[in-house]
Amino acid sequence: MASTVSRAGSASGALGWRTRDIVVAAIIGVVFGVVFQVWNVLWGATAGVFTFFPPAQNLFYGVWLVPAVLAPLVVRKPGAALFAELVAAGLSAVIGSQFGPDAILSGLVQGGAAELVFLVARYRAWAFPVLAIASVASAAAAWVHDWIVWYPTNALDVQLWIGLCMAVSALAITAGGSVLLARSLRDAGALKGFPAG
Repeated sequence: MASTVSRAGSASGALGWRTRDIVVAAIIGVVFGVVFQVWNVLWGATAGVFTFFPPAQNLFYGVWLVPAVLAPLVVRKPGAALFAELVAAGLSAVIGSQFGPDAILSGLVQGGAAELVFLVARYRAWAFPVLAIASVASAAAAWVHDWIVWYPTNALDVQLWIGLCMAVSALAITAGGSVLLARSLRDAGALKGFPAG
């Protein structure tokens, strides 16, 4: 993806959504809605593995943030991060997430935080540092949300460890994984007609 530095798609008029952009962003959301449901089950099932240091489980949190970075990386349109993350979270909630309707709120804050980073970059910069900042911003929003909703009684040091693990996961899984997935899609010819292609 030209080192993910390409500024293609940022020319005048290029930020408007096409039908194919909506379809691809929605497909990313739907695919990850199913992935989320599988990940939800694995998350619950593997909690016991991390009894030595529970915050370490959050090193795998980044899977839930991928649509918020992958979709905008592929379609490069305003709103793609929020749209794809909400589709994924909404589908996850509908098909039985143990987090219930809160999955949708999570999707809103995670996608919204990433969206703000791409907005600040004016939907023009797609280098890895921008993707990394968007991923960490999404993780930070998720961390605040989870602190308030799920872990309000945790000690401050535990919360900080959770936040650090989430940030590491965002860099490795969310940003790194999005680049690898977009590159794989490009190499398979699935991104013809898209700036990332």
